[in-house]
Amino acid sequence: MFQRHWTRSAILISCIAAAPALAQSDGGNPDLLAGMRPVTAEMLANPGAGDWLIWRKTYDSQGYSPLDQINTENVDRLAEAWRIPLGQGSSMATPLVHDGVMFLADTNDAVLALDASSGEELWRYEHATGPDATAGLNGKFGIAIYRETIIVPTLDLRLLALDFRTGEPVWEHAIAVSADSPNRYSLRAAPLLADGVVVQGVTATMVPEGGFVVGIDAGSGEELWRFQTVAGPDDPGGHTWNDIAGTERQGGSVWVSGSYDPELDLVYFGPAPTYHTAPLLDSVDIQGVSNDALYTNSTIALRPQSGELAWHFQHVANDQWDLDWSYERQIIEVDVNGSPRKAVITAGKMALYDALDAATGEYLFSIDLGLQNLVASIDPQTGVKTMNPNARPNAESAVLICPQPIGGRNWLAASVNPESNMLFLPLAETCMMGGPTGGDSQLLSTGAAIMGVAPPDSDGNIGRLQAINLETQELAWSFREFMPPSSAVLATGGGLVFGGAVDQSFKAFDQADGAVLWSTDLGDIAASFPISYSVDGKQHIALVIGQAGLHASALIGHAMQNSGGDMSRFSGLTREGPALVVFALP
Repeated sequence: MFQRHWTRSAILISCIAAAPALAQSDGGNPDLLAGMRPVTAEMLANPGAGDWLIWRKTYDSQGYSPLDQINTENVDRLAEAWRIPLGQGSSMATPLVHDGVMFLADTNDAVLALDASSGEELWRYEHATGPDATAGLNGKFGIAIYRETIIVPTLDLRLLALDFRTGEPVWEHAIAVSADSPNRYSLRAAPLLADGVVVQGVTATMVPEGGFVVGIDAGSGEELWRFQTVAGPDDPGGHTWNDIAGTERQGGSVWVSGSYDPELDLVYFGPAPTYHTAPLLDSVDIQGVSNDALYTNSTIALRPQSGELAWHFQHVANDQWDLDWSYERQIIEVDVNGSPRKAVITAGKMALYDALDAATGEYLFSIDLGLQNLVASIDPQTGVKTMNPNARPNAESAVLICPQPIGGRNWLAASVNPESNMLFLPLAETCMMGGPTGGDSQLLSTGAAIMGVAPPDSDGNIGRLQAINLETQELAWSFREFMPPSSAVLATGGGLVFGGAVDQSFKAFDQADGAVLWSTDLGDIAASFPISYSVDGKQHIALVIGQAGLHASALIGHAMQNSGGDMSRFSGLTREGPALVVFALP
């Protein structure tokens, strides 16, 4: 199978007492730390309603909390309970909560343990980042928790295990990469714990051989396997790279966290496309060779113990416009043609969902949310997409492409209510004039220029929250506003959907019809993943603000471009600074 195994001698593993780092205890509540239970595999597979143990709450990445104390009847009384300042920089961190303790990765490789009821700091760990740190790629999704450790990805390509009661290092693993360009790799995805293995996606920006997924033993820190997401010339799938040399094959970054099905024992990830598009633009005339570029823009299903590829499905081949299909893979139960199926669903930047059988990768169906003009048709049996020929880059003229690379959707994760099988997804209406090729574009090697434009016939409302009935595959409702969204969404058992926008607002929507039931000004942009948890019987909503990155800046620029010159809409952006903000009922 297409994988590479690395021996213990090829990696750095340290069970360390004198690490190049600092763990500090602020006293806090020692009984709270001492009372935490070890997090077992069973707890990860079936988490308690009050805890938030995984990036999107559960292995299926549904981003749903069953808590219902805060609901449609009382959410108008929701108030800020506490906030603490955070570090400057770009991040989209997700807090984890276990037995009343919150764990959070701050910028610059700091990790905090907090009393989840008050925000009181219990301990702080500060990693001494090495010279190969990717400071420009500080936007990390979060951390993981397993047994009695917190698993932390760092800016200098290390995975750390910290004692969750003290913050002291337990083990450290340095991920080996090309010595020629170590600062072009980064660890943005939150680690995924699957069957005792830390499964970590690795981002690789314009480097030979591209990105990969790595499996690390959660107990020792030993590297077990790698799966390269760019097929080399002699690998399965190697014939899909237009007969170009292995050193010219780039992309396949795995920068969004994966999902896990314990019953099938499969993890699901989505490698991104390549920026090195020029060698793939025109297909070579060689029998058996294509320019599809596996495994970019694919869903890959791997076995966590070995890294073996169980199946793959390529959503869009030969992506020439950086329209990733790299986002969350959500596992759902849904009827298809009258039969219950376990499916993996995902949408790329085109806001077009594909549903695949979770066990086999068989194509089931697609849902187009109406924001794209690249896909002309989809084969109902295979899911193979026929692209609009007018959307192909050319040397003569620019073409209208919807969306642009900031996406109709982006990393702002959707949420699924498994009780109603309703999906909620934040979207932005974006288009661009793409091309002609041969220019000095800094994004794509074809040189195709990219200029953002308003969608045809736009009424100026470019922000959306859409609700999709997964049983009927139809739109249930759509909320639209001028400001585009800036955060993932959170659905709860109280019939609510929470989400933030670039105007610093944070809203609670009614899941039934999209009505806004509550809204507040956060004081800064929410560019993260909201969570819900419970301590001592009290439900909380928490999110990080003020650490917005390039995507939020691009959305603000897009909104300004579509404002018709009316800058008054942006006068209230106070940018008070990074913070963790927590809400509860009085």
